[in-house]
Amino acid sequence: MKNILLLVHDDEGQEARFQAALDVTRALEGHLTCVDVVVPPQAPAELWDGGAGSALLMAEERQREAANRATLEQRLAKEDVSWSWVDMVGEPGRCLRGAAAIADLIVVDRDPHGAVAGLVLESGPPVLAVPDRARGIALGGRALIAWDGSPEAEAALRAAVPLLGLAEQVMILQVDDGSIRIPAGEAASFLSRHGIHPLVILEKATKGRAEANILAAIAGQRADYLVMGGFGRSRLVEALFGGVSRSLLSKSPVPLFMAH
Repeated sequence: MKNILLLVHDDEGQEARFQAALDVTRALEGHLTCVDVVVPPQAPAELWDGGAGSALLMAEERQREAANRATLEQRLAKEDVSWSWVDMVGEPGRCLRGAAAIADLIVVDRDPHGAVAGLVLESGPPVLAVPDRARGIALGGRALIAWDGSPEAEAALRAAVPLLGLAEQVMILQVDDGSIRIPAGEAASFLSRHGIHPLVILEKATKGRAEANILAAIAGQRADYLVMGGFGRSRLVEALFGGVSRSLLSKSPVPLFMAH
């Protein structure tokens, strides 16, 4: 995991994304590609005049992003990471999907109605969704894996190995309704062959409560970030986890590492 792709846009979540991307890039001695997206604004009806209103708003958006780029480039010049910059215009999710072919990890905010859902489902690399109030990611801290035995969980586990290898403690939370295809013990064995020795936490499933179990485990285990599969279609995910991965995008207090 060496090629880190960061969504850059002057918004509330930018600082959280920026710090987390720096933490990952630095820890893995990788390269950070900053994808600066200028989002075409929609002009209100009262400003519409043959496109003049939209053109004015677009010019203002470009000006904001140019100033944002200048500020971030000054900061990046002082960081001990390799980095490059790409300018794009369009909807953030579409722009990131277009750039994702050369990425190992995409760092975004956690808006479940914006770029994240499409990225998890349609792009190859895993996604790190960072809460707006986060200030980086403690990769040397405590990692929690939400395990349901689904192909999505398997994909997330495999993809997260480079990060999990840096953690002081790795925990696997299995919320079981008796139909898990691959139990958490096998996931733990997989990690052990990578030199990672997780603590396995087993809990009985109560339909509709998987989200609460995961949030409680984040708090109770003092997890610094969460690893889980995203937007699955398996019977277990639909019946038990349902929209848990989507819900956690808005509720998780820690960064969320997702793969599909």
